[in-house]
Amino acid sequence: MEDSPRSGMSSPEAKLGMQVEDLWDIQEPQLSPTEKLNACFESIPVSSFPPAPSSQVIEINSNTSLAEAVQLLSQYKVLSAPVVDVDAPEDASWIDRYIGIVEFAGIVVWILHQSEKKDGSAGSELITFGSEATTGPAVAAAAANGVSSPTKLRNLGSESAAITSGNFFEDLTSSDFYKNTKVRDISGTFRWAPFLALQKSNSFLTMLLLLSKYRMKSVPVVDPGERKIDNIITQFAVIHMLEECAGLHWFENWGTKKLSELGLPLMKSSRIVKVYEDEPVLQAFKLMRQKGVGGVPVIESGGKKAVGNISIRDIQFLLTAPEIYKDYRSITAKNFLTAVRRHLEEHQQSSPLLKGMVTCRRDNTIKEVILMLDSMKIHRIYVVDDEGNLEGVITLRDIISKLVHEPRGYFGDFFDGVLPLPENSRV
Repeated sequence: MEDSPRSGMSSPEAKLGMQVEDLWDIQEPQLSPTEKLNACFESIPVSSFPPAPSSQVIEINSNTSLAEAVQLLSQYKVLSAPVVDVDAPEDASWIDRYIGIVEFAGIVVWILHQSEKKDGSAGSELITFGSEATTGPAVAAAAANGVSSPTKLRNLGSESAAITSGNFFEDLTSSDFYKNTKVRDISGTFRWAPFLALQKSNSFLTMLLLLSKYRMKSVPVVDPGERKIDNIITQFAVIHMLEECAGLHWFENWGTKKLSELGLPLMKSSRIVKVYEDEPVLQAFKLMRQKGVGGVPVIESGGKKAVGNISIRDIQFLLTAPEIYKDYRSITAKNFLTAVRRHLEEHQQSSPLLKGMVTCRRDNTIKEVILMLDSMKIHRIYVVDDEGNLEGVITLRDIISKLVHEPRGYFGDFFDGVLPLPENSRV
């Protein structure tokens, strides 16, 4: 007798998958597979999602410096963290206790602003930090989860990012300006204002839609009674949950479909945002910010083949290990990849940067892609043809978006009074 698909499935994520399986089996037969999954996930509260393995929610106090915030994000290997208002009263509600989220994506804007200050400093080799001109709101409006003036900050400086010398980031990270600027100083630029979170009673479907259609990288789950964050669910955590559900009927029904059957990749080759290996590395981060993407492939000079990938989280290596670039006249995308890989190998640290380009084909199944993303702990995979040329890219968000769909009028007034939305918001 063959083992049941449930045998050996004991992880918290697999047990959650079994809840979905039980609900799947009782859905009306006339429903489509997507409608069945929608109904299943709508019936499960978001509180059922397993907490992170460490069972610790990383929070950053509002009086933390940008330097310390970068170190904390890097130390705990997270892309973002909620910011706690240290001036809030002890009995403050969760809405008043948290003032937003700080993440690497926002720190990119701050870095770009500093580099372009240098680029426009009348030929001066080094920028002078700490002056009144460099510590005002325009500069401080950078290291946060979003942008209060998207038009202004998305068009910083010239078309190409500034070429920075190898010692630029050593000067930046040793400056009093970098060490003394506090997270609360830039809180006005958070995309979700004052703070967007789910309560434990909200549905799994709501969480999946926020992580896909509404482009949130992570969703905090709050316990109103305790006035604190109970869990933070990331896109990657959802992908890991799906990987743990392999073998269950509902997952196999969806997961065995080929990428092409599901309309993936969503982003075609002509729309892939890329950077060439001899371009400044800051151009890669500037493109990510301008185009709203989390990573770009690095293309060989004069060719079409990708030689590496730079993601938004890699900005940390410009700030936590600035000394590794001092021998370079300029920090190109190629020099950046070479220096960081050597640094990681010398310190025996694991990182997706060491894995090179991870690719798949259109005839791979969504299950195969999920297994690759989860095992390699990466956030995107590139689709290539038989000759290795790029045909598209698939992100975590793309995969989640193919799992569920938003029913008409589903959110209603959910966002009212929670945001308010910034200009040009995608929501």
